[in-house]
Amino acid sequence: MLGDLLNYALADLPVRLGWCVMYSAGARERIQILPPVLLAAGVLSMPESPRWLAMRGRDGEVHAVLARMSDIPAEADDRVEEIRNAVAAEVGGAGVWREFLLAVTGSSSSSPVIRRILVNVLALFAFQQASGIDAIVLYSPIVFKQAGISSDHAALAATVAMGVVKTLAIFVAMFLSDRVGRRPLLLASAAAIAASLTVLGVTLCINPTTPATAARCIAAVLAFVTAFSVGLGPLAPAYGSEILPLRLRAQGTSLGIAVNRLTCGILSMTFISLANTISMAGCFFLHASTAVAAWVFVYVNLEGMEVLFAK
Repeated sequence: MLGDLLNYALADLPVRLGWCVMYSAGARERIQILPPVLLAAGVLSMPESPRWLAMRGRDGEVHAVLARMSDIPAEADDRVEEIRNAVAAEVGGAGVWREFLLAVTGSSSSSPVIRRILVNVLALFAFQQASGIDAIVLYSPIVFKQAGISSDHAALAATVAMGVVKTLAIFVAMFLSDRVGRRPLLLASAAAIAASLTVLGVTLCINPTTPATAARCIAAVLAFVTAFSVGLGPLAPAYGSEILPLRLRAQGTSLGIAVNRLTCGILSMTFISLANTISMAGCFFLHASTAVAAWVFVYVNLEGMEVLFAK
């Protein structure tokens, strides 16, 4: 959102100067100066991972770190015991990677539970990006111009509105996820994503464009980012880390993020070429169909924890 606001503020600068200032300040999702500097400074104050400390026998530090992140001492004690048991069962990562490899290849010696957990994690991370979020975030000004918003200022202003709505919707997910549950929010999110992208695709098919067309396009985009940020965006990684047992969590999350970034890279780099081939509306119809597939997957595969592990 801050990047969108900065882009809007710099829109009147000469192009070369505007790009230099934007990159220096860290606007948008590229390799920039300020965010890495702030992250590097922040990392200096971060404690080590409790599990990493436990693997090296530094139990006193494990308890100290967990005490800082727990509401009551008893909670910290329980988590220390959980980590000790996990470390005792699996020291290092070789056994975990072997177990994942057996699960991926469908070996009869692999655990059906681990195979199912891994499929759920990888699929959720892939569906998160396949929903088309980066196509909207990265190319929203082009999308808005396609809908008839010819002014650069108007297109950037609509992008700012999208960033604000997206940010606020994430707070909604924070407050609802524990009350409503992960699965219901994911189902509602996938359904709303499919509906909003279908509306967006239909809107982009309208020719000639009118102010009403542009307004419908903006409304569809805002509905899309709201639906994504309430469910599939924040809850895919949350659910994925929660269903992974502690001894599998580091490697399983790493695999999920790798799949997520690979999907993101493929879709981001091919969006313009694909839009030139099947039209921009066709791209959003394709993403809408992916959201339908995500809804079916969540409905069929994602269950309560006790049901998942019972199977």
